[in-house]
Amino acid sequence: MASLDEIRAARLAKLKILRDKGVNPYPVSARADVTLREAAEGFNKLAKKRELYLTGRVMAMRGQGGLIFADLFDGTCKFQALLKKDELDEAAFILWEDTVDIGDTVEVYGTLFLTKRSEKTLQVKGWRMLAKSLRPLPEKWHGLTDTEERFRHRYLDTLMSEEVRKRFEVRSKMVSEIRDFYNKAGYLEVETPRLQSVAGGATAEPFATHFNALDMELYLTIAQELYLKQLIVGGFPKVYEIGRKFRNEGIDVTHNPEFTMLESQSAFADAKVEREFVEKLMRHLVHKLFGKFTICYGGNEIDFEKPFALATFYDLLRRYALIPTPEKATTQELSLNAKQLGVSVETIRTREKMLDAIYKKAVRPKLIQPTFIVDYPVEMNPFAKRKEEDASLIDRFQLVAGSLEIVNGFSELNNPLDQAERYAEQDKKKRAGEGEISPSDKAYLEAMEYGMPPNGGIGIGIDRLAMLLTDSHNIREVIFFPTLRPKDEGDKGRSQR
Repeated sequence: MASLDEIRAARLAKLKILRDKGVNPYPVSARADVTLREAAEGFNKLAKKRELYLTGRVMAMRGQGGLIFADLFDGTCKFQALLKKDELDEAAFILWEDTVDIGDTVEVYGTLFLTKRSEKTLQVKGWRMLAKSLRPLPEKWHGLTDTEERFRHRYLDTLMSEEVRKRFEVRSKMVSEIRDFYNKAGYLEVETPRLQSVAGGATAEPFATHFNALDMELYLTIAQELYLKQLIVGGFPKVYEIGRKFRNEGIDVTHNPEFTMLESQSAFADAKVEREFVEKLMRHLVHKLFGKFTICYGGNEIDFEKPFALATFYDLLRRYALIPTPEKATTQELSLNAKQLGVSVETIRTREKMLDAIYKKAVRPKLIQPTFIVDYPVEMNPFAKRKEEDASLIDRFQLVAGSLEIVNGFSELNNPLDQAERYAEQDKKKRAGEGEISPSDKAYLEAMEYGMPPNGGIGIGIDRLAMLLTDSHNIREVIFFPTLRPKDEGDKGRSQR
């Protein structure tokens, strides 16, 4: 088998042949009368035309004496082209033989016909090189067998795998449908800053940078929630944003430091109203994408048509972690429970973090069908409103399906005095060494003091939802260019590597 250097040298020689013949192997323009899919679907009508121009990448070639069959692909579908030596200009036929490789992009023109095997085909009368490839496609060299190499070379991954392309097409349609659903529900789509002077709105470690012009520290946004709620103060009743978020945390199958979130705020709504909205959205989304209300994830059929299950956070800990009174359990007792479940808690400082770690180990894997988890301890979110019947709990929910946390929402705290107290607790944790906190934001508190209407908030993890809907089990499978460690020094200029 030839090495990559040898293959590349051979293709450079073919490039020289083209140039010596006066052919520009990378012309400015190209002509395509229809896409390859349109050629296939409108074959009978188009076959009546005298001449048709098509473009595509050569994905396969088969030679049979004076015949060359080529499979072209333009991103819509594959279509066969046939070059016949006795019906094509001899110089053009020879030039194809001498210079065209799998991976090249070409323009061909000719007439449509059906082969003896009834395969739709273009009989080529002429052709042009549009882009000469210098490297072989994976199947013709070493193959993309290493998962991380697939992520590093996503363009090859999508080019060679219809399954991967379909996955990203589903993701794109999913986002469009979500946006359409929100717009029809009366929400206004807005944009909030990616660079912020205070990294607030969630309890997470931010990425920091320095802005030279103003000589100030800025942070990449970890959440857009606080800005959206300021717009609620400003008189916009329903707002949402779909945008990139950045959290300086670990990487695993459900976490990437750069990810996509939808966050929305709705004036005069509460957690119950928002749960109902989410349930309708999910049901609508699944049916729109797949024409049914069920999906398969991890070998399990998940049903979105039935009413979603509802369970409290503490009840789930009682049921699956076998903690009899989790609401009263001390840090020491929770530490013992965690060790019995195989949960490492050596680096966990707070009670709520222990509860969360136990939940993720013992509870979340059991939640396959869509389940709303409600009634969290107040320490688990600094922005959710306390429940009126029990001030130790917050009116918050999460939606879990297929063991994935998809949605977070709650009745938003609109009492500026309570918010100031919550911020004080967050600042105290920071002084004690806790990294994942939401620091005091004076500008936000000032906005609250002008009077924030009661409102409900929703956060949807777009990447995790895409995982669920495409039966993917690693978040990097649904992010075009996930964050990876540089392969070598030459890769450091590319963030996705």
